[in-house]
Amino acid sequence: MQSSHVAALKAKHAGLEARLHDEQARPAPDISMIQQLKKQKLKLKEEIAAH
Repeated sequence: MQSSHVAALKAKHAGLEARLHDEQARPAPDISMIQQLKKQKLKLKEEIAAH
């Protein structure tokens, strides 16, 4: 059973994935925003893997 902390991290990761998808679907996506979202997702993924 996963801890509530890991569940919260996974929820944040899913939220970032949704924001990333929305940004990429725009007619003129903001590349710096996409890079920032990807970095945040990677940090969360690493933290999830550490648990």
